Amino acid sequence: MRTLVLQHIACEPPGVFEDVLRERGTKLHRVELDEGDALPDWRAFDAIVAMGGPMSVNDDAELRWLADEKRLIGEAVRSGTPFWGVCLGVQLLAASLGARVFQGRAPEVGLLPVELTDDGRADPVFGEFDDRLVTLQWHGDTFDLPEGAVRLASSPAYANQAFRFERAYGVQFHLEVSVEMAREWAEVPEYVASLERTLGADGAPAFLASIEESADGMRAAGRTLFERWLDRVALPTPAR
Repeated sequence: MRTLVLQHIACEPPGVFEDVLRERGTKLHRVELDEGDALPDWRAFDAIVAMGGPMSVNDDAELRWLADEKRLIGEAVRSGTPFWGVCLGVQLLAASLGARVFQGRAPEVGLLPVELTDDGRADPVFGEFDDRLVTLQWHGDTFDLPEGAVRLASSPAYANQAFRFERAYGVQFHLEVSVEMAREWAEVPEYVASLERTLGADGAPAFLASIEESADGMRAAGRTLFERWLDRVALPTPAR
């Protein structure tokens, strides 16, 4: 299996999702768009994984590569290529399918629950989880549900937390983060400033500490979701 990884900052790799891919002998092609890496032809890959980043989907004027990335995702997903998007990745998926991505009422930051919808409880990837899933939230933008998409999870703050579109899945939250990744995030000035604006100077260290405490449990849930996506959505050949 050949997987294209779309990465937008060095400290937000696929984490436990990458662990699963490597355990299965997957060939990874990582593109670090913020470093100027060129986008390849998506047709050379069996799946695409798109991760988070500090930028907005709408920063096309400053980041010219965003338009090309959204075009690639839209073409690949509508052609049936399996896709897994996280945080910025789900917003890129929504935008590439014609939905609006916009600044939310307030940032959603913390270890917070999401609730599965009725469709989520019946979904082959999410369906065997408990109705409530504790997740790492760290975003200010949100999105409308694309036409033809199915909402899988919601939170009190934002209705659209996870959705599927054919063989593409996107989640607004993080379940892939290791302790080491959390510590790297604490070294990124934009991330620290964002936390201090939202949680206060005292709240930021406590939040990062809580990630370290909960990382193993969240990663276990993330591993299960991703393995189900691989086994039940990405790897099976769709009927013609």
